[in-house]
Amino acid sequence: MAGNPMDLPEDQRWWYCLKHDRVEKGAGCPNKFRLGPYSDEASAAGALHTVAERNEAWEASDDPWEQDR
Repeated sequence: MAGNPMDLPEDQRWWYCLKHDRVEKGAGCPNKFRLGPYSDEASAAGALHTVAERNEAWEASDDPWEQDR
């Protein structure tokens, strides 16, 4: 992904829509249903994978006493 997607014009930003389970470019569903923005279509398409990886990393970094909950 090249640069900060927030620096792109709105119509060039890519999103992953959770409501429709698809990639969207520019204006689309309300942001509460979307992940992003991303700089390119491939990054938006991989949004769910990126979220899963980040969640795993955060869980792995939790304090040991919190992992037993």
